[in-house]
Amino acid sequence: MYTEYGDLVSVENLCEMLSIGKNSAYKLLASGELKSFRYNRVWKIPKQGVIEYVLKQSKLA
Repeated sequence: MYTEYGDLVSVENLCEMLSIGKNSAYKLLASGELKSFRYNRVWKIPKQGVIEYVLKQSKLA
């Protein structure tokens, strides 16, 4: 799943992966539902965190 992305993805990549807009992505990151961290004002999102979020939301995990 998501093999074309690196281990850390950007907000833009997150939007592509989840088919959501930037506003929704930032709300998701700020809420803490998706594992991520900020480094120098830039969000760093582990690809594994995105996969876990998708599985959790789809109730497959």
